[in-house]
Amino acid sequence: MTIREQIEAMEWKTLSPYACHSTETKGRQKPEAQCDIRPVFQRDRDRILHSKSFRRLKNKTQVFLTPKGDHYRTRMSHTLEVSQNARTIAKALQLNEDLAEAIALGHDLGHTPFGHAGELILNQIYPGGFRHNEQSVRIVEKLEKDGEGLNLTWEVRDGIRNHQTESVPHTLEGKIVRLSDKIAYVNSDIDDAIRAQLLCEEDIPLELRKTLGFQTRSRLDHLIHDIITSSRDKNDILQSPETKEAFQELRLFMFEHVYKNPAAKGEEVKARAMLEQLYHHYMEHIDLLPDWLLAMLDEGEDRGHIVCDYISGMTDQYAITKFQEFFLPKAWQVGGY
Repeated sequence: MTIREQIEAMEWKTLSPYACHSTETKGRQKPEAQCDIRPVFQRDRDRILHSKSFRRLKNKTQVFLTPKGDHYRTRMSHTLEVSQNARTIAKALQLNEDLAEAIALGHDLGHTPFGHAGELILNQIYPGGFRHNEQSVRIVEKLEKDGEGLNLTWEVRDGIRNHQTESVPHTLEGKIVRLSDKIAYVNSDIDDAIRAQLLCEEDIPLELRKTLGFQTRSRLDHLIHDIITSSRDKNDILQSPETKEAFQELRLFMFEHVYKNPAAKGEEVKARAMLEQLYHHYMEHIDLLPDWLLAMLDEGEDRGHIVCDYISGMTDQYAITKFQEFFLPKAWQVGGY
């Protein structure tokens, strides 16, 4: 018996009957030999962690564009916080921690530079539309490794695709990530907004703080404990009615006071204009894209979709650099004194 098989057998002894066991996977798009050490979901987690798309998250905006300070969240630090929340909940509920972690690490791979501002403009100008969760799946299925993809399991791809509010994952582990994402960004964004002096703790309505907690860490602790308590021995991932209502109100508070705050979002107008010009430039000069993306044109891929692939994969700074290269004049350097 291999180490992997021993781990798989242990899953059947220790995990909840509602867990997604590694041996129950619906499989990969392309069949491949099993690893002798790692079950399938652990292997998926490792593939995401070692991907270029994951590494680029460290230089992509979470909420505040190019903040002056070392402690504001980036898309990567957000992803790691989602992963930690999901692992804690999955372990407590005796669900598949490897699956939850893999989904969490991959859920935002398709995010554009400049956060949701970038997603919004690509969705507006590309006729086929653009949504970061669908792009995350496209990355792991087709774009990573210069067009080979990561060949992840169906369960991980399902969790990545359905991590947003309007979607429902097919596994409890995916449902954990869906809630862990909201818990992570609301709490971390409050922390960053206080750091940026857009908010102070006392601005949060008192009734919400009475229910959820009077500090970021106490709210995080409450929300995670509430999910575990409400979901134990159930075939669903739940919040108590009181906590669910308070948390929804806290999200609405954040949309009104931070996510739509001109002081935090004023620069997004420039970011959207920059990405729009880059989109049209690459549409007119498609030959500027990497060869492996151009090869997809010969396979029948839509031109605009490929341009979105390239732009959405950029970090904030790379997008700025390409914009400067194409649209800002360079100093004359020939001759001299």
